[in-house]
Amino acid sequence: MDKVILNLYTDYLICSTSQTTATGLSRVTDGAISPDAITRFLSEEDFTSSDLWQIAKPLARSMEATIQENEYGVLVLDDTDEEKPYTDENEIIAYHYDHAKGRR
Repeated sequence: MDKVILNLYTDYLICSTSQTTATGLSRVTDGAISPDAITRFLSEEDFTSSDLWQIAKPLARSMEATIQENEYGVLVLDDTDEEKPYTDENEIIAYHYDHAKGRR
């Protein structure tokens, strides 16, 4: 079951275009996996970006192969954070240290 939850959770993170939650994933699976099961699974281990990449890499490689066959294809992966200096901090948005500017 853990591998199923990890694969579903990874796919959910990859394809989501907005905020992700255990409740949201449960809703996507029509309640087949409860939010509590997802939360328990995620709290059992410290997952890293490497764990996510190990699951996402085969998908990215298959897309890369498809793009190479089509001269017009483009694959863009972007993990940048965009500064929004006039946004207030709240339960979802938190300030982070900006190494380039040496401040929060």
